[in-house]
Amino acid sequence: MDAFYASVEQRDRPELRGKPVIVGADPKGRGVVTAASYEARPFGVHSAMPIRTAARLCPHAIFLPVDMTKYARVSAEIMAILVEFSPLVEPISIDEAFLDITGTSGLHGPPLMVARAIKRRVGAKVGLVASLGVAANKFVAKVASDLGKPDGLVEVPAGSEAAFLAPLPIRRLWGVGAATERELASLGIATIGQLARMPPATLEARLGRSGRHLHELARGRDDRPVDPWGPPKSMGAEETFARDHSDLDRLQRVLREQAERVARELREQGFAAARVVLKLRFADFRTLTRSGTGDPTQDGLEIYRRAIDLLRRVELRGPVRLIGLSVSALGPPAEGQLSLLDPGAARRERLARVVDRLASRFGADSIRPASLIRRPNSD
Repeated sequence: MDAFYASVEQRDRPELRGKPVIVGADPKGRGVVTAASYEARPFGVHSAMPIRTAARLCPHAIFLPVDMTKYARVSAEIMAILVEFSPLVEPISIDEAFLDITGTSGLHGPPLMVARAIKRRVGAKVGLVASLGVAANKFVAKVASDLGKPDGLVEVPAGSEAAFLAPLPIRRLWGVGAATERELASLGIATIGQLARMPPATLEARLGRSGRHLHELARGRDDRPVDPWGPPKSMGAEETFARDHSDLDRLQRVLREQAERVARELREQGFAAARVVLKLRFADFRTLTRSGTGDPTQDGLEIYRRAIDLLRRVELRGPVRLIGLSVSALGPPAEGQLSLLDPGAARRERLARVVDRLASRFGADSIRPASLIRRPNSD
């Protein structure tokens, strides 16, 4: 979906159509842009930008708060349309999904005809514009959908994937962030085609195992299936402070609260997480992440302990603007296989179930760890 949150707001409020709309935090606060309409983008506004920066670049924009309940409802309507064309639909976010239409041509026609029908149906039923990419695999279809925005439809015929990708910048590859882009630039690689021509062994020597994976993607190869039944990729929580913090106790309390929130979501959805990721953004907007992997868990205290261990490895050279905690490598909970090294784990698991029932009945804040009770004069 194109500028999804902002587009929903423009749909529901006709007076906003054709005007720059920015969905996110209060422009006088310290949050970030969640979505920006295409009218706001020529001014340099983009998602994840500090909201104050967006207000400075586009002071005449209409700023609106995030309404996740509404966006989730619209997302469900869109996903229901996709299922009409194939049962193999894999949502990857609230506004994006992969659809496998292999074997459906007898019902719906060739792929390009299906894509056009989806665009028409989303427009007619939901009143929004979608961009689609049609290709033989997930990665190339994703790139194609991005290149066509807004209101795009790009088809990459089977066999032409490498030629399609070759002129694109390497940042279009999944897994290429700023650090990897700099590393590849040091090898004289600026485009996907240049990366595809590099020997895989050279890339692996410089980038580790991800080097060979990037080489496969650069050649248009991606054998991952569309998986409608797979678990979510991750769960997480983060907080942008009203003022920057260097107080370690404050950071630890926030992490404790985030760990409990994430653990509750894991238990609600029936998952355990093996990987814990800590995210810190400093006052100068420098952002770093640290991660660790252990036994799968849905225990808030255990997730918190792993996050604190990651925090202790970070040298806090300046005040922190944002702190976040997420979990990934999700799988089924290993009931009955709790660590023998932590005799309190079984007791905490039973306690967590009781807390979940209380929270469901009386609200998430009805019962909390004592360390989260705010002290006088704390903020």
